[in-house]
Amino acid sequence: MNDIINHNNPVVAVFFVIGFLSLLPAILIMFTSFTRVVVVLSFLRQALGGQQIPPNPVIIGLSLFITLFIMYPTIDTISKNSIDPYLDKKITIKEALSRAEDPAKAFMVRNTREKDLELFLGLAKEPVPSEPMKIPLKVVAPAFAISELKTAFEIGFLIYLPFIIIDMVVASIMLSMGMMMVPPVMISMPFKLLLFVLVDGWNIVIGSLVRSFH
Repeated sequence: MNDIINHNNPVVAVFFVIGFLSLLPAILIMFTSFTRVVVVLSFLRQALGGQQIPPNPVIIGLSLFITLFIMYPTIDTISKNSIDPYLDKKITIKEALSRAEDPAKAFMVRNTREKDLELFLGLAKEPVPSEPMKIPLKVVAPAFAISELKTAFEIGFLIYLPFIIIDMVVASIMLSMGMMMVPPVMISMPFKLLLFVLVDGWNIVIGSLVRSFH
């Protein structure tokens, strides 16, 4: 039995890798900055008025690369303290998972509102710990997820504001001219694209997104 659970057993290693890969999409969404980035970029596309511009593969791909950039310090710490020692057969799987939990939890706690942590602590009927890092992962993960959604919606609202103003101005002008049969979005979209390009919108949005993480 000890030989089966031994971390040197190749069967256990393969099982661990397969299990990790199956959980990778959930880990990407729940434990990283991906949710905030992809939601904000989706809001930006809707605000510009382009239904498929940029297309979904571009949005997802850009979100993945930005997520890797934001998460690099955390990933680097996990790699040095957990993955590399396990691959070198210096620690067990259990210890590797334990070492990987702290950097991931630290990132999530820094970017989670206290109100959301208190909500899930209450729902789980867990006592309030003396330090945030002592909060169990089962509480931190969902609190981080809803906190990311709230932050993404706040940023999306700010992105929408200037484009809504352009839509309202264009719609008012067209109404006063009696052009009721022409969809306002056909006229406003070029002006919104022009504004976005003139202010270097991608630089502002991506820069603000990266700086929004602690």
